Amino acid sequence: MNAKSAISKEVFAPHDERMLGAVQVKRRTKKKIPFLATGGQGEYLTYICLSVTNKKPAQASITKVKQFEGSTSFVRRTQWMLEQLRQVNGIDPNRDSPEFDLLFENAFDQWVASTASEKCTFFQVLHHTCQRYLTDKKPEFINCQSKIMSGNSILHSAADSVTSAVQKASQALNERGERLGRAEEKTEELKNSAQQFAETAHKV
Repeated sequence: MNAKSAISKEVFAPHDERMLGAVQVKRRTKKKIPFLATGGQGEYLTYICLSVTNKKPAQASITKVKQFEGSTSFVRRTQWMLEQLRQVNGIDPNRDSPEFDLLFENAFDQWVASTASEKCTFFQVLHHTCQRYLTDKKPEFINCQSKIMSGNSILHSAADSVTSAVQKASQALNERGERLGRAEEKTEELKNSAQQFAETAHKV
């Protein structure tokens, strides 16, 4: 099980939430934390996760999840409601860049994703989720590549490819059905011919 599947199962499923997307990140700028506050917890991995509740009305949120060195479990840390997200900054609209900023009502974080493509996928899911679950006060997406903002996001692409695959499979089944039908007709014709030949031969 990969890390994202494990986070979905361990952190969100017990709270009756579905994880929609996640991105592994590191801080671009170190936070100034008092020496004693670190508590000697050592190294850790950080994930920014997007989730939605299964109960209606659905509530979407962004959660910081950590996995400490030597541990297989994940710890839920800070959580913000999606309504608190004010701005998503992609840093550079002209190239694939792993850097991004998230501005909330009461927080501002500067991140670097593990890869530019992981950030791009997360942004597409985040943008789609904002359009779907926020009626007003949608966050501002700035310095983002057009492929993130376009309607033809990864979600639509995935949906399109699934629809296309279903249509192709259906078409193949129909054609196969037609071929089988024709084969059955030919078999019946051959059977009748053989029967007639046998009767004729019997009479002779």
